[in-house]
Amino acid sequence: MFENILIANRGEIACRVIKTARKMGIKTVAVYSEADEGALHTKLADEAVCVGPAASAESYLVIDNILKAIRDTGAQAVHPGYGFLSENKLFAEALEKEGVAFVGPPVGAIEAMGDKIESKKIAENAGVSTVPGHLEAVRDPEEAVRIANDIGYPVMLKASAGGGGKGMRLAWNDDEAREGLVSAMNEGRNSFGDDRVFIEKFIQEPRHIEIQIMADKHGNVVYLGERECSIQRRHQKVLEEAPSPFLDEATRKAMGEQAVALAKTVNYCSAGTVEFIVDKDRNFYFLEMNTRLQVEHPVTELVTGYDLVEFMIRVADGEELPITQADVKLKGWALEARLYAEDPERGFLPSTGRLVDYIPPEEEDGVCRVDTGVVEGAEISMFYDPMIAKLVTGGKDRAEAIDNMLEALDRYYVRGLSHNLLFLSNICNHKRFRDGQMTTNFIAEEYPEGLTEDLLEPKEIELYAAVAAVIQSRILEAEGMLSGRLTPASPFREGEFAVFIGERDRKEVDLNLARQDDRERVTIGDRVVEVSSGWKPGEPLFRGLVDDRMFVMQIDLFDSGVILSHDGARARIQVVERRLAPLVRLMPYKEPPDMSKFLLSPMPGLLVRVSVADGDHVKAGAELAVVEAMKMENVLRATQDCVVKKVHADAGDSLAVDQKIIEFE
Repeated sequence: MFENILIANRGEIACRVIKTARKMGIKTVAVYSEADEGALHTKLADEAVCVGPAASAESYLVIDNILKAIRDTGAQAVHPGYGFLSENKLFAEALEKEGVAFVGPPVGAIEAMGDKIESKKIAENAGVSTVPGHLEAVRDPEEAVRIANDIGYPVMLKASAGGGGKGMRLAWNDDEAREGLVSAMNEGRNSFGDDRVFIEKFIQEPRHIEIQIMADKHGNVVYLGERECSIQRRHQKVLEEAPSPFLDEATRKAMGEQAVALAKTVNYCSAGTVEFIVDKDRNFYFLEMNTRLQVEHPVTELVTGYDLVEFMIRVADGEELPITQADVKLKGWALEARLYAEDPERGFLPSTGRLVDYIPPEEEDGVCRVDTGVVEGAEISMFYDPMIAKLVTGGKDRAEAIDNMLEALDRYYVRGLSHNLLFLSNICNHKRFRDGQMTTNFIAEEYPEGLTEDLLEPKEIELYAAVAAVIQSRILEAEGMLSGRLTPASPFREGEFAVFIGERDRKEVDLNLARQDDRERVTIGDRVVEVSSGWKPGEPLFRGLVDDRMFVMQIDLFDSGVILSHDGARARIQVVERRLAPLVRLMPYKEPPDMSKFLLSPMPGLLVRVSVADGDHVKAGAELAVVEAMKMENVLRATQDCVVKKVHADAGDSLAVDQKIIEFE
């Protein structure tokens, strides 16, 4: 077995690989860029080597720098994680020349499956069901229109070397086909150095379901069940689960056997994933094969009990798989939620900054697992993927796994930058999701404007009011003791309170608060809510029994109240003594400034182009500008007919979020 493995990656996947290597008694080498100096993965590894400046193109993606780190440390094998060099055949070839084992598939398989056009041809020859389409590279917009009309709209334009949602555009008409081809080519060229784009039929009401396979160098291949990845936004997965609530055993078996057949066709070994699109009648079609470990591999690990990274390392060392297909049994259910530094209330704009507060939930085998590469105080930079962590929960069935996920999300406390924790909770509480009735269009259909305030309103207003009153009373009690107005002999503040929930359209609740034994009794009209909690001022999470139900709520304070977040809902609650309620009712709501005359940058990024000039008359839907962020091109369009008064930024400018780009008359 290898004595020393270098991990050619960063963040949570580097930490994940280190965990298994340590369990196997293998020493690890971490690589890091200047921006990642002192990052968690560098501290967990036995040794760490700097491989260049912050930009990944000058560090993690520079093969010569990684090879030097290998030579300097004497590493015998390299685990590439995912992303970066994980599917780079040149890197695998370079390792082979160095006599260093690649913890991944052979070069031929990477090459065959890394090209989306060629991989579909190979899949067809292997008897794998494929989506109808045009598998030759398309470069001319008018040719794209002709092909799209031959196939029939809607069509998907895909960069041949694409992945992770980059280089993909959906077109419903000729104009979108023309624009989509240009954008897909640009993203393919910028992200992968390959601007070839192909076109295929877009399957409506689709579900994204993938098969995990594992193969060794002795011809043994097994499939380890499926993962449902239909909850995604702009082709980026958000929530994954295993197994799928949609598949029956016959479809699972058929998909698994086709995945194995494809793997054998390209002499595959190591972990790999064959992705399928599945229609409403359970017809399935090959999308692509990812020749690496997937981000969502932990859900497969939870339901199978196998450590996929350990399998990968053993296979790379020449061992046979320790299991056969008959050994694979799926037990229970697992969900994975991706915690991203982004703002769902602002169109999912990426967020950067420091993790001022970072408190993940406690881990428990089979119930809660956190894969992360950060700690409190870490920086989420613009240079890398905005994923902070992966939260994985399990249960005996799907309902229990979802409930465990909701509780874990409530216990995950992150402050300092925008994130999607509430959005994830909101999805998990959505009836359509809980019923398993989702497609890849779920987020676009249910959250067309992102996470809006009306989606965040709590359903149990009285419970939120009761908890807020208890919290506020304890804060007042602590302040009273510090000031000397209260003493330990008479510590508790009781009284009559008015509770205002919301900002613009406030709901008002009158209540009485009293203490009885070890709990507070909150009387709201004819209802009595009993609250029992050991919460103390300063703690970010409220944990306790509310009407004998366990609640975990996240707390943010403001002048005379609290903001409570729980189960995908959020409430801004002002608590005052009842005698002050008439004054609060007189306080006006401060309207935000009117910025409707400006096009603002929706995110930090590079202004690729400005498509209008001063004085231009613009029609609704016309392109105004293109901003690139995280290697994704974002086209900003006019929402109505307008006249350009002044262009405030030029192509090539680096933009801050909300920076003015265009002003209208």
